[in-house]
Amino acid sequence: MLKSFKKLSTAKQDLVSGYLFISPFIIGFLMFIIVPMTISLFIAFHKYDMLTPVKFVGWDNFKQILFSDDKFRTSLSVTLKYVVMAVPLRLAVALAVAMLINRPSKLSGLYRVLFYIPSVIGGSVAVSIMWRNIFGDTGLINGVLEAIGLDPIYFFKQPFTALLILVLLAGWQFGSSMLVFLGGLKNIPNELYEAAEVDGAGKLRQFFSITLPVLSPIIFFNLVMQTISSFLTFTPAYIISNGTGSPRNGTLVYALYIYQQAFGEFKMGYASALAWILILIVGLITLLLFVTSKYWVFSENGEK
Repeated sequence: MLKSFKKLSTAKQDLVSGYLFISPFIIGFLMFIIVPMTISLFIAFHKYDMLTPVKFVGWDNFKQILFSDDKFRTSLSVTLKYVVMAVPLRLAVALAVAMLINRPSKLSGLYRVLFYIPSVIGGSVAVSIMWRNIFGDTGLINGVLEAIGLDPIYFFKQPFTALLILVLLAGWQFGSSMLVFLGGLKNIPNELYEAAEVDGAGKLRQFFSITLPVLSPIIFFNLVMQTISSFLTFTPAYIISNGTGSPRNGTLVYALYIYQQAFGEFKMGYASALAWILILIVGLITLLLFVTSKYWVFSENGEK
């Protein structure tokens, strides 16, 4: 085989080498993305509980979800609230930290590692349990409140405060966005800030007139990625609510509801239909972001 390869021309050897290098990605993409999605789309039009044969039901799963399922509307509402609160918080924290560590410092490399660590472990089961214990009825926060004479706050007994804990956990995972912002900040020429200072612009004016416009493509990229990621959040909601979406479905995010239908009720067809509706919703919101980007994202030549 090696001899046959050596007999090929240089161009064909490069072509074969290229295919060999990308083949792991192509195989993984087909096996773990395309094939599961195809099977999911097939099952979405069937009734399937893993114990009895698959039964074709047409659009019944989708009709039931859209017109008869109150929990679908609840989970979608909870997820939208989560996305609206978590994404801006995460981007704001990421940009603020990126600007802080962008300043010249001998320890800037260490700071980047320290601030990125929460993103590596932020969505894990262990951190979610730790988060639940911190904000629990007898957790650290209530211990501090009682120590200073204040009444405890029962975060996980009210839907809004329970969801707020999920949002705070999401804001804690800002590392990946922070690194992207940091790369963008380093590409802003200092001459722009120097010229602004000569014209008498203060730091706040420089931030809104230089930093934000130049970073707008980076902000747009992070906004799209974090919006998609937030719609798929699952682990923190599952751990904090013990898989129930409590209290009163206040933490029943969409991915958790899909899990309940698939592995709690064994309604694989119904769960697959829910998943495809989620894909359509995320696709529409992403398209909306791209359409509106022409009004606030600046290109290199200064045009929107």
